[in-house]
Amino acid sequence: MYFISDFLYLVIYKLIGYRTRVVRDNLKNSFPKKSDIELISIEKKFYHHFFDLIIESIKSISISENQMRKRLVFKNIEIFDKYFDQNKSVVLTVSHYGNWEWGLLGVSLTAKQKMMGVYKTINDSFFNDLMNTTRGRFGADLVEMKDSLRHIISTKDECKIIGLLADQSPVKNESNYWTTFLNQESSVYLGPEKIATKMNYPVLFCKIQKVRRGRYEFYLEELCTNPEKTTKGEITSLYLRKSEQTINENPEFWLWTHRRWKHKK
Repeated sequence: MYFISDFLYLVIYKLIGYRTRVVRDNLKNSFPKKSDIELISIEKKFYHHFFDLIIESIKSISISENQMRKRLVFKNIEIFDKYFDQNKSVVLTVSHYGNWEWGLLGVSLTAKQKMMGVYKTINDSFFNDLMNTTRGRFGADLVEMKDSLRHIISTKDECKIIGLLADQSPVKNESNYWTTFLNQESSVYLGPEKIATKMNYPVLFCKIQKVRRGRYEFYLEELCTNPEKTTKGEITSLYLRKSEQTINENPEFWLWTHRRWKHKK
């Protein structure tokens, strides 16, 4: 299937130039100190990864449990195990880095806790249903964002992992908290922070690092173990700083085609 990815790279990126303006603006604004040569290199590497990601997401529809376990390796699963042994749910903050779709499938297969994925509804009902069916293949519960807190409170006795993609841009009427992310003034969701402080669930950060084509390593890190004692924005800031560190190490693996900064303060 990676031959198809290479073909897409040549046609959609090289010939059509899919979202190259968005990618170049995002890279230039995020890394103002990098030269044009460095930015072009990141751009090319990103598009190779981007089309691999599309192919891998399609493969998620049919990938076997054994293949999933081989292709996504957990390096410190004992952090999940520690909270399972304490019968304590956790908030897992995820970014659009590596392969987050495989991350959801891998956690569903590997963790002892129940995986709960929070998602935003896609306008196209066919693709929305397809994505949710694929994401739930290995037992994850999928809950729409607007219903997430209600669902979490109603199932508070269950030990679970609540996964949230927290680096996307809020819709305009929800852009009420601003900070700096990747050298740019950015509106951010406070969803993970609100859930963590409301329920006093520990907050974890995960990095899904691409090792080579079709092979990823999953790293966990504790961000906050006692959310009740934090101030507004503190957990979100910890998450964003960790995301920046991860992106700066290998920027080609973040989703640069996303219009992350379409809203201005």
